[in-house]
Amino acid sequence: MIDAEFKTALEQFGLELDEPLGMSLQQYAQSLWRYNEQINLTRHTTWDLFVTRDLRDCLQLAQLIQPGEEVLDMGSGNGVPGIPLAMLRPDIEVALAESVGKRAKVLDELVTELNLPVPVYAARGEDLLEDFRFTTIVSRAVGSLLKFCRWVEPHWSQFDRLLLIKGPKWVEERGEARHHGVLKGLDLRVVATYPLGNVAPEIIEAAEEDSPEAADVSRGVILELTKKNKG
Repeated sequence: MIDAEFKTALEQFGLELDEPLGMSLQQYAQSLWRYNEQINLTRHTTWDLFVTRDLRDCLQLAQLIQPGEEVLDMGSGNGVPGIPLAMLRPDIEVALAESVGKRAKVLDELVTELNLPVPVYAARGEDLLEDFRFTTIVSRAVGSLLKFCRWVEPHWSQFDRLLLIKGPKWVEERGEARHHGVLKGLDLRVVATYPLGNVAPEIIEAAEEDSPEAADVSRGVILELTKKNKG
């Protein structure tokens, strides 16, 4: 049965999950919190934070992936977005790359415990791209746009696009990336925008009516980057 607090958090922020999926995500969160007592993995250790900071990102991302895609979660950290994405979209292949050995070991134990067909690589994502090809690279909270573009720049032949989960500072990061020239030859689009944190959608909508600029500070985005004229 889905935990009452988890169900309340979902309802409060207008999210609906069927029972089997809800149970799987609940098991992931509870297992993550258990491992978090041994190694620092997350600060999101309440159902409200899990729903509004982790699950909401993953639900948005899941809508942008096509069936059959091979997805790499680069710098997976605590498994977000890769592990929930694998649960939300069993029709795709997901792999995790985490360069910190202790975290990679925990992630491997987590996916085994959850019975997920998700390989975990104790390596930097850019090193994996020397040997593997993916359709899409996804990432959250792993370096600025400038840094990320520099990391993957030599490896565009090994993947088709980036989907990067970003907070309100993404505009500043875009400016920095443009200043350093790393966006030359790339197309950048905002493919999703949604409320962040413990802000209900109707509150965001009301704020936008009064002041769109003020509402922006409570929004997250997913950026899609592709190579111009690729192929």
